[in-house]
Amino acid sequence: MRTGEPPLPAVGDVLASLATGVWRWDTSTGLVAADAEAARLLGLPAEEVTLTEAQVRARLHPVDWNEITGVVQLAVAEGTLAEVRIRIMDERGRIIRVVRSRSRPTYDRRKKAYELIGTLQEVTEPTPGSPAGRSTVTGDWRRSREAFLLDAGRALAEARSTAEVLRVAAGLSMPGFSPDGLAVFGVEGDRLTIIGHHGQRPGDEGPFVHMALETDYPAAEVVRTGRAVYLSSPEEYRARYPLTWPLAQRFNRHSWAFLPLTASGRTMGAWMAAFTHRVAFTPDERSVLTTVARMLAQALSRAGTAETERELSEGLQRSMMPTLGPEVPGMDLAARYVPTGGGLQVGGDWYDMIPLPGGPARSRTKSGAGRFALVMGDVQGHDVRAAGLMGQLRIALRAYASEGHRPDAVLSRASRFLHGIVGADAEDGDIVDLRFATCLYAEVDPRTGVLEVARAGHPDPVIRMTDGTVLMRPTAGGLPLGVDPDADYPTTRFTLEPGETMMICTDGLIETGGHDLDTGWQRVRTILEQHEGDTEELADALVQGVHGPSSHYTTGPLADRREDDIAVLLLNRHPEAPVGAVAVRPEIRRTLLTVAQAEPERISVARQQLRELLHDWSSSEQVDSAVLLLSEMLTNVLVHTDTDALLLAEVSGEKGERRMRVEVTDAGEELPHKRRPGELASSGRGLLLIELLADAWGVEPRGVGKSIWFELYEPPRDKL
Repeated sequence: MRTGEPPLPAVGDVLASLATGVWRWDTSTGLVAADAEAARLLGLPAEEVTLTEAQVRARLHPVDWNEITGVVQLAVAEGTLAEVRIRIMDERGRIIRVVRSRSRPTYDRRKKAYELIGTLQEVTEPTPGSPAGRSTVTGDWRRSREAFLLDAGRALAEARSTAEVLRVAAGLSMPGFSPDGLAVFGVEGDRLTIIGHHGQRPGDEGPFVHMALETDYPAAEVVRTGRAVYLSSPEEYRARYPLTWPLAQRFNRHSWAFLPLTASGRTMGAWMAAFTHRVAFTPDERSVLTTVARMLAQALSRAGTAETERELSEGLQRSMMPTLGPEVPGMDLAARYVPTGGGLQVGGDWYDMIPLPGGPARSRTKSGAGRFALVMGDVQGHDVRAAGLMGQLRIALRAYASEGHRPDAVLSRASRFLHGIVGADAEDGDIVDLRFATCLYAEVDPRTGVLEVARAGHPDPVIRMTDGTVLMRPTAGGLPLGVDPDADYPTTRFTLEPGETMMICTDGLIETGGHDLDTGWQRVRTILEQHEGDTEELADALVQGVHGPSSHYTTGPLADRREDDIAVLLLNRHPEAPVGAVAVRPEIRRTLLTVAQAEPERISVARQQLRELLHDWSSSEQVDSAVLLLSEMLTNVLVHTDTDALLLAEVSGEKGERRMRVEVTDAGEELPHKRRPGELASSGRGLLLIELLADAWGVEPRGVGKSIWFELYEPPRDKL
């Protein structure tokens, strides 16, 4: 300074004369120091002050406070200035001014804290209502940016696959500086890969595929360092990357941004946004690009995980779901498995077909087709653990069946096996996530159509008769597998007549879609009754009727609407009965049921079976009469004898001229007699009711025991 010249003013005086305040923020202490001008701009008295972070935050708009953190982190990562516009609020929450903050942040790794020294300067906003003000409101970049980021985040969060993520990224329209070319780079070993690109012609990606990470190329540098690269002009690109500039030159772009794709602290690739116009890459623009890159990385990570899980689950399905084996002469088989939605597309439902060993009790037909077993099961839950238990249980059932055990023994052994598996997961005597499984096991003789069924807490099989009538076939059963290792599983024997179809399924087919067992069963029954087609088409119709179009391995949006896994298996016996089978007239439909002395509750099952058998009978009064008479006959057997009752109900003839015959047989020796009970008598009215309500009836002695029967004749509809 020369003698006699005025001294230079202090820096603080210069800034104050320019209405610019100075502040300092140390996150390790949580204190913000502001000079007099900075305090004034914050709406405080114009004097130096030290504030806590909470006090400063109270003066700022909440959205702007949240933005400051991201801008500071970005500036530290890129070694640039942190610049942000901040709305200052008064005590009533009203905006009193807008200021621009510029600072140079540093990060202390030892303290794990940021230190910022910067300036505050008021931003002059146009008067509200003026043309300039209206233009500012209409084109407010801040609001446009916030709306864009919200829309982009929502769209990327909803993308379910890598292809969908790339389509969303290609459609992003950034406020004021939308790129016309995009590329997403991945990493395989020590080389770059192209996951997808937009704005270039097919094949243009060739030179960039399998590029070594050591190459002097912006995307490679981003992956190596984890830091973004911004190139505002072709001159800057050529100066920084002279070796790879010729590769980019032919695309005629003027600015480029290469940003790291980071998920869970790992750089998984890079994202390129290229522009045909010059972009200065201001801090606000860099903040938008960085935010989009973070959301894009998270979306790609989610999509990659989901695709890996889908591939794994489909592989598990293919390995766990068996084929139905060779064709069985005289019978058709069809099965479907549809897993639940969400997570891995596997669960605890399964089906199986098991060839049984030969021998005197298990003969083979002349064609070589021997007896086989059908299995339908459902392990509690539809997660990976359920799938694992299902696989083990399926193998165990196959082993026990292949050893030649009867259905009851197979289920008893399987129950002990499952109980042992889940019990081994208990620690120190505590029960940990114990699971059980329902199961239906049926031995089938294809020559005679005879089935022997054992059931462990599973839904009963369903029979579709030759005329389309559908009945649930009650079978004896025990507890679900794994609950009691000593549980018994009684068997039920019945014959699948020529032309009939048996359906066994898991409860997912019945209860999915908000249905309970009753309404769901009515829905399935309607499909079975109305379908016209072969067994395979019927299997598809059942799944489609519940969930829409399906396949053996359904995935995607359809799967997401399901509440439970579905497994369904159909067994149809050809109408042409094989040699040695008993021929049955197709116009007759029947049901057969045993009511034991120890199971009086099965009387209600018998009533329901009769109602289902007569579901299309023209006279509802006759149906009510038949159900009443059946109750009387079964009750008399259980009360007046020590034997079980066998019900046989048949409907024959053409519709409108049919005959209903109900017969109850028992082993008791005493024949019933018609009595005249007194007014207050509690019994003795059975035969009187039969004589009054039936069109024909009788009592027939048998070699052992007797049978009581009655018949009702369907009146034509025009006489009702």
